[in-house]
Amino acid sequence: MKKTYALALFGLVLGNSLSLFAASISTDYDHSANFSQYKTYSWLKVQAGDSLWAERIQQDVDAQLAAQGWTKVDSNGNASITAFRSTQEQPTLETFYDGFGGGWGWRGGGGFGGDGMGMSTTTTEDTKVGTLVVDIFDSQTKQLLWRGKESSDLGNNAEKNTKSLAKDMADLFKRFPPSR
Repeated sequence: MKKTYALALFGLVLGNSLSLFAASISTDYDHSANFSQYKTYSWLKVQAGDSLWAERIQQDVDAQLAAQGWTKVDSNGNASITAFRSTQEQPTLETFYDGFGGGWGWRGGGGFGGDGMGMSTTTTEDTKVGTLVVDIFDSQTKQLLWRGKESSDLGNNAEKNTKSLAKDMADLFKRFPPSR
């Protein structure tokens, strides 16, 4: 019984931990917009905190739009693009149990405590979370056409973060342009 309980607890913790590393992606768009009329775009602004990330973001968005047949022009594109990336520290609570002692019905005790109380340790760790918002506007009307938002945990390995950005941008633009 103890072994089954420990394995179930380990699986639950592992499953929850893995979901923390998955990117959260959402998109929305102007449902009245005819995206087939947009074939060119120009960048208005990329704000990322440092120039290396700004360049990476722009390259990944350019690659996704090129895959949809859109052409980047220096100015006066049909659409205008902005991207804003921010990072913040998000506290994460992690609790570990020693596996000994009570609980409901543990060892036949029938309540809290059973044959004794177990110990738990809770720690707080700060996780760096990056959020990227990409907006596409109609250049003539200045109306927002499409917004994509991606949020994911960032590690200390720049190469892994760069690969993760490229994958997340592919996921973000998976259903772009939207069809009516």
